[in-house]
Amino acid sequence: MSVQWLHLEPRPKSVYRQLFLKGTRIRADVVYGLQVHAEEPMTPEEIAAEYGLPLEGVKEAIAYCASNPPEVEADYRREEALMEATGMNDAGYKYHPTPKVISTEERVRILHS
Repeated sequence: MSVQWLHLEPRPKSVYRQLFLKGTRIRADVVYGLQVHAEEPMTPEEIAAEYGLPLEGVKEAIAYCASNPPEVEADYRREEALMEATGMNDAGYKYHPTPKVISTEERVRILHS
């Protein structure tokens, strides 16, 4: 049985397959990262206040990501592949931030893999 989220929804036209907070362009993993992966983790209440989000939506996003949905991992893998293909992972990229140009076909292949 799949979970029915009240405050999360897919964005069909997005390259990201994970869920977003309803009515926003904020991905669930962004909210989760603010609480779990940040140098200074924020509480759900702080995230809700800082970003003008409903507290229940923030809690849902955290619960959704904590359940390790496969689409979040797939989004991460696609992002990493795109960064690798465009040279953004190269050691000197931060000093000369010009991404390599890749073909439309390659970009589509990466984003739709």
